[in-house]
Amino acid sequence: MAKSVYKRHIAKAITWRLVGTIDTIVLSWIISGNPLTGLKIGAFEVVTKMILYYCHEQVWFKIKIEESKKRHLIKTVTWRLIGTIDTMILAWIISGNPLTGLSIGLAEVLTKMGLYYLHERAWYKIDFGLDKRRRLKRWKKTSKNTSIKSGN
Repeated sequence: MAKSVYKRHIAKAITWRLVGTIDTIVLSWIISGNPLTGLKIGAFEVVTKMILYYCHEQVWFKIKIEESKKRHLIKTVTWRLIGTIDTMILAWIISGNPLTGLSIGLAEVLTKMGLYYLHERAWYKIDFGLDKRRRLKRWKKTSKNTSIKSGN
């Protein structure tokens, strides 16, 4: 795997974690009624989710499913399952209440799936770390311009 692909996975992990952590903090605060609980859950998730997300990206890079909205939806569901389990366990441990952990996890299913899908679609449009895709786009653009100039 090219070095630039690893950089892409790291960049995606960081951007997603920022979005995800903010969502977790807000939901945890609302559900627990305690802003400190929200901040603690968010802080622990920064570590656990970055590691889990990076591993998820590595696995999905090797899965040979055509780049499409279907792929992004399947990837969204698999990530959400992993992320929800992690959140529920952390929220239960931090709050001391399994019902709080379950409530936060269930709320995140709704918010995070939508946010993650939008994150994936945005990153699909970004060429960072995909040298091959960039070269292909340049080649297509060059050959299109060449055929227009030659009258084809």
